This record gives sequence, C-alpha cells and structure tokens, in this order.
Amino acid sequence: MARLTGLDDAALRDRVAQATALYFLDWSHPVSGMARERSAGAFGYDMEQTCCTGGTGFGLLAQIVAAERGWRPRREILDRVERLVGFLEGADRFDGVFPHFLHGTTGRVLPFMAGDDGGDLVETAFLMLGLLGAGAYFREAPELAARIQALYDAVNWAAHLREDGAVMWHRHPDRPWPANALPIRGWNEAMPVFVLGAGSATHPIPARPYHDSWAQTPTFLNGRDFGGVTLPLGPDWGGPLFLSQYPFLGIDPRGLRDAYADYGQQARAHALVNRAHCLANPRGWVGYGETLWGLTASDDPSGYVAHSPVEDTGTITPTAALASFPFVPDEAMPVLRHMHDDWGGRIWGEAGFVDAFCPARDWVAESRLAIDQAPIVIGLENHRSGLIWRLVSGRAEVQRGLRALGFSAPYLAMA
Repeated sequence: MARLTGLDDAALRDRVAQATALYFLDWSHPVSGMARERSAGAFGYDMEQTCCTGGTGFGLLAQIVAAERGWRPRREILDRVERLVGFLEGADRFDGVFPHFLHGTTGRVLPFMAGDDGGDLVETAFLMLGLLGAGAYFREAPELAARIQALYDAVNWAAHLREDGAVMWHRHPDRPWPANALPIRGWNEAMPVFVLGAGSATHPIPARPYHDSWAQTPTFLNGRDFGGVTLPLGPDWGGPLFLSQYPFLGIDPRGLRDAYADYGQQARAHALVNRAHCLANPRGWVGYGETLWGLTASDDPSGYVAHSPVEDTGTITPTAALASFPFVPDEAMPVLRHMHDDWGGRIWGEAGFVDAFCPARDWVAESRLAIDQAPIVIGLENHRSGLIWRLVSGRAEVQRGLRALGFSAPYLAMA
C-alpha cells in the first residue's frame, strides 16, 4: 500500500486503520484463522505456526472494524470467524482455558516458555472479548453466537483461584502451583479477567479476589502528580501504556467507576503522563516531542522491552500513541501525522507502521506484532464511532461482571 501525504485528519486515520488491519486480513494463519504472534524477528520459534490467543481476540475486533468499514465483504469476515471458532473448539484447552500459544495448524499447545504449557487466563480473557464482540456483531449467525457462548461458558475461571484467594495467571491442571506462580494483581492489563470471570454463569470468580487481592498491591492506588497530571492507578509514571489500553479495547471506560477509580480518567491520565515524560525527555533522546511520543512494550534494538518512562531506551512504539486516540485525540493526532508523513518512508509498509523505531540509534524494527497492531485499529474505531465499545460492553457477560464487582457506568444504568 503506497503512502500518501496531504490527507485530512479523518482520511489519514482511516487510511492508517485500514492498512494496519491487513496484518489480520492477509496474514492470519490460513488453517486456523488465528493471529500469528509476529511477522518477523529472531525469537526462537516458528513464526508461521506460532499463533497467540490474546492477539487473536484483539484481531477479531480489528476484523469487525474491517467488515463495518467495508474494507472486506462482511461475509468474508464472518467466514473467517466461523473457521476460527471451529478450530478453537478442537484446540488444546485446560479446564476451558486456552494457552498463550497454539500451533496454527494442529491446535496443540506451544509452550510460551519452559514449563508454561498450560492455561493462560489473561490471554483467554482477551480472546473471549474478541469472540463475544464477534458474536454480538454478526447477528445474522445465531448458531455461531451459540458456539461462541459455549466456548465462553466452558472457561473455568474459578480453576485459577488459589486457596489464598489469589487468581493465578497460569495453571496446568495436572501439576501443582509452581513456586514462581504469578498471581493476577493490579494495576495492569488483566482487569478483563475479573470482569469476565465475575460475569460467568457457569464457573464464576467471586468478587472478593478483585477487592482483596487485585486491588491491594502497593502499586495499585497512586494519586500522585507526574508531569502535571494526577495518575489514579498504577506504578509511578504509569508503566507501559498497554497497562491502561488493553483493558479498554472492548470495555468502555467512559463514565466507568468503582471504589478505586474513574477508568476514563485513568486511561487519559496514563496517556498524558507518558506524553509528559517524552516531552520533558530527561535522557535527551533524539526525536521526542509533541509530534513523537509513546512508550509501551515492543521490539527494541536489544530485543523486547516493556518501554515506559522508567524504562526508556529512546524507542517509540506507534501503537502507544495511536491506541490512545479514544482518550487523548488532540495529543495523538500530531504523532500519527508525523509518523506517516515524515517518517513514513522508513516505518510505513503494507500492513501499516512497523512495531517500533529508535531515532537515536537509527533503528527500525523489521517486525509487526499482533498485540500491537490490533489496538491501533480498535482505538481509531472507538475514537470514531465507539463501535467496539458498544458491542463488547453491551454483552450480558460483561455487564454482569461489572455489576458484580461494584462498577457503575451510564451504559450499565441503561441496560
């Protein structure tokens, strides 16, 4: 896809979203329909066959946008979803929980790392958000919606609840909890686990772990000022931006509140804190400014880094600012235009922007990653129309979970 300059803001946003969606439209696995983890990079696994569950969920939401915008025929996207659901029905699961990686042809688990070849509850939550969104969107396919419902109902969220009340990220039902087992505690990207778990009609997680474990970490409540912005939740300076982006790809944060925060304010504040750090640029990195900011996890000259104000290598990740469009559109638009019009000759390609680039080191990633590409498409659509928010947040499972955890929102009151 050739790069064009001189487009107005709306046309440029649409062009970027359409190009970025090609990662899922043209490079999803041909057998399973799942999203491949990455397009390039030497990370020790077969890129053709290594498919990610969370990225697949995000990619489903991006493909809904493609159908809605007419970038591909609606029937084509529906056929893709039906193929994917059929594959997932026969793929490896552990008490209904999918692993982080699946082999795209066989559906067998691929270890994420040594010893991690069981269920991944966080990635499964992201997958379920995409599936539930697709079930809501394709109203002409009630049988597909019922099959999606069965996949969701089969997830035993409670199986990941440890005796001490912590909800655990990973679990293999044939093994005891490992000594280094990771509890899901906030603030981070895993909030949908508690919402979907509490909303389950078959294997729910009670509300208590949300309040007594998730919300009780030293880095959950913040309330301090960073760069002139008060940050409600999370570590100092916010951490990588995906912490406050992934939860709200499908769950609408506008007016969403509980005992701890206003989540629309959280998402906006996190983006503004990240931007304020880049504008202050305490390490003097080349290129940082009002037209180039955004730190989050991505490829890096040194490998893969969870970039943030306290882990700043000079690497800009396009998804960081672009997935922030629903929260800080005025601040994100100059970044989109600068990257497209001024940097596009180096970082723009057939599937949109590359994963990351570092002006100070004259480095450009050779890769694109599913979990970074999809939030660009989703964020731009939610900014434009709120489509994905309406689909996912309108689901009974999501609304049940939010209510069970003590949330309020205008869309909960109207349901």
